[in-house]
Amino acid sequence: EVNAPLLSRCRLVVLGALGEQDLAALVDRALHDAERGLGNAGLSIDDDARSFLAASGHGDARATLGALEAAADLAKAAGLARIDLATAAEALQRRALRHDADGEAHYNVVSAFIKSMRAGDVDAALYWLARLLEGGEDPLFVARRMVIFASEDVGLADSRALGLAVAARDAVHFVGMPEGRIPLAHAAAFLARAPKSNHAYVAMDAAIAEVRRSGDLPVPLHLRNAPTRLMKDLGYGRDYAYPHDEPERAAEQHYLPDALKGRRFFRDPRGSGE
Repeated sequence: EVNAPLLSRCRLVVLGALGEQDLAALVDRALHDAERGLGNAGLSIDDDARSFLAASGHGDARATLGALEAAADLAKAAGLARIDLATAAEALQRRALRHDADGEAHYNVVSAFIKSMRAGDVDAALYWLARLLEGGEDPLFVARRMVIFASEDVGLADSRALGLAVAARDAVHFVGMPEGRIPLAHAAAFLARAPKSNHAYVAMDAAIAEVRRSGDLPVPLHLRNAPTRLMKDLGYGRDYAYPHDEPERAAEQHYLPDALKGRRFFRDPRGSGE
């Protein structure tokens, strides 16, 4: 992470992933380089095995070279002079998907997961969920993101979403993995298919912004708690209309500080409060 003033004095070079042809060439170079590679091993590689290793690197030269080295070790142990597809596949049977829990790739996959649910694309949501889980992400982290999503993006459009997301979190915590993927998939599919509303979330942020702007405005006297005789004499709680007993008069009272009387934070999607 570089701050903006320093970044403005630098030349920014973006390093993209290598293509499969680049990685295939790297495999050949490593196999024939006797000084820095595996040239002394006297191994060759089948075309399909080379393509498999190149594709498995996902643009990462280090990952491809590591896979090649593992495949070479297996071939030598078996007395083979060539690395075939079966040997390459065996070397990669425990390969983990590229997923850096603290890096850009992590946040990109999480972002794609959230945005797929927000757009209602169930298939994409489940795919990115699978990427997170197969990449070794903590399933409780995924569940927490869905709990937030349930209120932030589904919200009042379907209030069942929050309960389901919390239940999915509890289920994952209770049963663990790999079975925990099932309630996670259940919740992700429900959240993606659910109608969406961010009205409560937007209203809360608007209220927080007002609190930060106007500070500690006094509570209107009729809303104040009056546990002592002195407080009652000072007018605390006076003329408060109890909604269960006086619904009409209670509806006429204001409940915000006097300086914010009539202010609207929440915009009801059903039309009232606009």
